[in-house]
Amino acid sequence: MRLPTFRLVLLAAFLTSASAQWLNYPDPSTPLTPDGKPDLSAKAPRTAEGKPDLSGVWGVEPAAPGEIERLYGSAVANGPQAVAGDDIRMMNKYFLNLFIDFKPGEEPIRPETRAKEAELRKAGENPYSTLHCLPYGMPQRYFNVRPFKIFQTPKELAIFYEVDGAFREVHTDGRKLPVDPFPAWMGYSTGHWEGDTLAVDSAGYNDKTRLPGGHIHSEAMHIQERFHRRDFGHMDMQVTVDDPVTLTKPVTVKFTEILMPNTDILEYFCAEGERDAAAIAGQKH
Repeated sequence: MRLPTFRLVLLAAFLTSASAQWLNYPDPSTPLTPDGKPDLSAKAPRTAEGKPDLSGVWGVEPAAPGEIERLYGSAVANGPQAVAGDDIRMMNKYFLNLFIDFKPGEEPIRPETRAKEAELRKAGENPYSTLHCLPYGMPQRYFNVRPFKIFQTPKELAIFYEVDGAFREVHTDGRKLPVDPFPAWMGYSTGHWEGDTLAVDSAGYNDKTRLPGGHIHSEAMHIQERFHRRDFGHMDMQVTVDDPVTLTKPVTVKFTEILMPNTDILEYFCAEGERDAAAIAGQKH
């Protein structure tokens, strides 16, 4: 069972400071301001090969004050999740809907996809798979307040997501995407450098996850990511989601991840048999 107390402690740690996390270990390589605080605007570090070093713990830049209320309404912004641990206002604006930049009804969703989603909602499907202890989908992981950690080597990146303890590999050794990869929760990823930007291609996703907002996708989904560490504490990201089966055209979103220095990600487990989903949906057990 997923405990609300855990969510409260986790976000409280994120919102206050790195010292409120379970670990506060000052890294001697972290540049400091004159007052001794981490200098997030300092020059981005580089690897021995001269590439930008993307390593570190990263958390999404929260929505601007009032943005969630403006986009989704006060009822959502101040609803049951507007508490420490699940405060929607601290998420990225795409957390609730990947297509929030489109006018209602103009989202690039195929008619047959809309019909299928309507059937699922009528059948009572909850769009957030983690309520059933299933893994989060991509790119939803980037919009959640819970951070992720990157380990970078010359031939691959390992990305560990605090949400449900998932990890993925991004192969940067020159290999191509498999023609017909085995469907997986996290897909199969390859990457290459374009100047100081890491361009990542991913395919081979199963169709069990949902895009932000509960939108379905097929196993034909293809995701492209661009990682650009513009300075020590900021990584600008661009994500493009393409699925010719469910979408009429690719959708691209841009956002920023903020470095969380001198700390680490937390353990996160979601055990089978949890009972939060029914309570959140207002259903009886």
